[in-house]
Amino acid sequence: MIAEALVGHPGFAGLVGVARRDITPDLGVRARCWGPARHDLAEGVHRPLTLTALAVVEPGGGIPLLLISADLSFFRRGEDEWRIRGRVLTELRLPAERVLFHIVHTHSGPSLSTDETDRPGGDKVAGYLDSVADAAVSASLEAIAAQAPAVIEWAAGSCSLATNRDLWEDGRSLVGYNPAIHADDTVLVGRVSDDNGAVVATLVNYACHPTTLAWQNRLLSPDYIGATREVVEAATAGAPCLFLQGASGELAPREQYVGDTALADHHGQQLGYAVLATLWGMLRPATRLVRAGTVESGAPLAIWQPTAAPQPTSLSVAACTLELPMQKLASLDELAKRWSGIDPLSLQERLTRARSIRASYGTATKLSYPLWVWMIGDCFFVAHPGEAYSFLQRELRRKYGASRVVVLNLCNGPGFFYLPTEDAFNAGTYSSWQTLVDRGALEGLVAEASRAIERLAGALRDAS
Repeated sequence: MIAEALVGHPGFAGLVGVARRDITPDLGVRARCWGPARHDLAEGVHRPLTLTALAVVEPGGGIPLLLISADLSFFRRGEDEWRIRGRVLTELRLPAERVLFHIVHTHSGPSLSTDETDRPGGDKVAGYLDSVADAAVSASLEAIAAQAPAVIEWAAGSCSLATNRDLWEDGRSLVGYNPAIHADDTVLVGRVSDDNGAVVATLVNYACHPTTLAWQNRLLSPDYIGATREVVEAATAGAPCLFLQGASGELAPREQYVGDTALADHHGQQLGYAVLATLWGMLRPATRLVRAGTVESGAPLAIWQPTAAPQPTSLSVAACTLELPMQKLASLDELAKRWSGIDPLSLQERLTRARSIRASYGTATKLSYPLWVWMIGDCFFVAHPGEAYSFLQRELRRKYGASRVVVLNLCNGPGFFYLPTEDAFNAGTYSSWQTLVDRGALEGLVAEASRAIERLAGALRDAS
């Protein structure tokens, strides 16, 4: 009797388009991220910064889902993020819940804060944001116009680049490699294939802070992400590779905080080859392996046969808002006293960040926090603006399958704070005292994302 078990990849079949733009700024724009840095402007470019747009539409047409990934650092103010995303929504006339503007979180990019006009290069930030908005609109229009029949399929692999960075040493919480804790090493690879089976785009969802390069580096750079793209694109005939930063709140490379761009490239190559190993291990597009009998040859040989298996074709979206508990934040004066022993430049950077958090979010006891969940075929995208710990993706993938849940930090908002675990709060890690949310916020996000996934999946079952 032939078994009916199937082995294949979750995915989607419909219309897909992709387009890319270079968003490397002029060197005159402010480019200071690190407290100990002794420069305000970049002196050159390690690798170009890019923006890539992916448009996904159901086979019969309709309103697209638009995913934009950009080699940017972090937004401190909602107005600055909206300056870009708002343009996309207005000029493309798309519903807000169908657009994700995602940033990869490089720490070697230009400032995105228009309130730094009194700092060197700060007067050029607004113009740079407008140029990114131009690129986002242009790439999005091109991606939508380029839509063609395609299949998106997902497979999970692993890469050891990411390590835990919550280190406790001599009674103090540090941000650096902790060899005692195993980090989430999942790399989720999305392959976009055309009707001929050729790869037209690759999506890489991996959680690891791009902090190889630090205050010693004076070059604009996407950090390891640039070399990852180079490796993947060279092996896929130049098909664009979109990097999607996962739930990396406590994850970073083992070796980091250097000025050596060769190390950033080495890290990117490590991830790139892990992506290719996963990609090369996938079945042909829209194919399943089906048990096809047994051949007796001394040993009974189980035969599995590749068989065409069309992917699901539906898209659906859930946009949610949940209430997260907020910590009682120390005043700026209290923080200045607490940090009085560090060097003046680092103190200024810490206070600037603290001031931005307070200006953006106030001092309420609850925070209205947005969440977007997309169902693309039988896979789910879970996106939010903050920096969640990897518990978010680990828990959702445990519940719904490792190859079915794409998790994106740093989407659609400033999100300039962490969502740590209960253990991180108990340990007093940097992320737990730096953030504005309180205990239970991350767990609440997991619960709300789970409810949204189940609503979308349930609605699809009811419709069928």
